[in-house]
Amino acid sequence: MGDGGRDLPQLLAAMEPRLLPDEFVFCTLAQERDEVASDLLALATFREEEGLSLVLERNLAERQGLQYGPIMRCISLTVHSALDAVGLTAAISGRLARQGISANVIAAYFHDHVFVPAAQAEEALEALRELSKE
Repeated sequence: MGDGGRDLPQLLAAMEPRLLPDEFVFCTLAQERDEVASDLLALATFREEEGLSLVLERNLAERQGLQYGPIMRCISLTVHSALDAVGLTAAISGRLARQGISANVIAAYFHDHVFVPAAQAEEALEALRELSKE
């Protein structure tokens, strides 16, 4: 299994950004509604003081009647980066910021995943592909 790569130039060169087909949204549940979260198939969750944050497929959030923020798409970097690798998030978010694209990065065990506004998903994907070729 290994714990992933740490060399930034190698990580950037090896990544093959892939745009996932679904639309995602970020939602929150108040602490008193935490039990609802166990019934949802969240892509990711994070507990904050204000409540439980969830990343859900847009259609699931709508079926549950949950309020959500901007509609996002997810780009998976498909390179196994170590959780303590330095600079990958900065390189990704910096490239997208220069193009006026917001980036919400979630690091999972094997890969990093970048949530970008749905309307800019293809532009973001191309920017990340270019970054991997530099």
